[in-house]
Amino acid sequence: MQNPVRRSNEPLRVAALYRFARLDNYRDLREPLEQLCNQHGIRGTLLLAHEGINGTIAGTPEGIDAVLAAIRALPDCAEVDVKLSTASTMPFHRMKVRLKREIVTMGQPDIDPRSVVGTYVEPQDWNALISDPDTIVIDTRNDYEVEVGTFARAINPHTVSFREFPDWFRRERERLLGTGKPPKVAMFCTGGIRCEKSTAFLKQEGIEDVFHLKGGILKYLEVMPLEQSLWQGECFVFDQRVTVGHGLVEGDCTLCHACRRPLKPEDRQSPLYEEGVSCAACHNERTEEQRASYRERHRQELLAQRRGAAHVGAAMPEPAES
Repeated sequence: MQNPVRRSNEPLRVAALYRFARLDNYRDLREPLEQLCNQHGIRGTLLLAHEGINGTIAGTPEGIDAVLAAIRALPDCAEVDVKLSTASTMPFHRMKVRLKREIVTMGQPDIDPRSVVGTYVEPQDWNALISDPDTIVIDTRNDYEVEVGTFARAINPHTVSFREFPDWFRRERERLLGTGKPPKVAMFCTGGIRCEKSTAFLKQEGIEDVFHLKGGILKYLEVMPLEQSLWQGECFVFDQRVTVGHGLVEGDCTLCHACRRPLKPEDRQSPLYEEGVSCAACHNERTEEQRASYRERHRQELLAQRRGAAHVGAAMPEPAES
């Protein structure tokens, strides 16, 4: 099935989900899950590994419900963490179910969030925790995500991938925490999955008072009233919506299809920005031959849109989490 069935003008439903669970037969789950998603016109990406499942999918409410029911029937997945939002148009080009070594790659084989993890903090209690001057607040996401939005007082590790986080923390530990009694550490990410591993990692490193935002930024933006929010900017998501804001409404950022960096409205005012071709951040990273290729690809995309056909352009960054 190529397109999800739309009833009336209801928006598409987007489900960001993850669950750490022991899936000994995860390789056998790939084909049935992919077939079920295709049957219901679902698109997106699901990652399967021995340690669990992670991903973001979109489709009709009925289709999403069917896939979530199948995931909840998997071993120890009845309580899969799910954040639901909407999209005005399909935010994915295709459906992919991939087999991975980790459902979120940290590269620390001894970390097991099922046995050791930090203390969950509900969104309603998060403001008080991160406003405490004795709390160290760390954004565990990658640099391009932090740039479009983060919490007040949050430290940006300036990582390119989550795999860099352990080395960053070990290198910066003394500067961040001092040499005395470690302070409280509060960490957050988009949907919660990276914090499951990062808090488990800090606990393993001997930090006891470790906290993380339950449900991640997405849950906070869903339930926290704008007038009470400490969030600044928008939240990057791994689909064609690019970013969402409070109430999980689609944001104002777009994606540079050359380098896949998110672009704020002011970024698109740069003389080095050309839609589908370049932005100020990547203009000097590409040759004129590459930009000519991107320009032709963008022309083909526009032609496909005029014909009402799908054209698969630049891929979104691999879903790091949900």
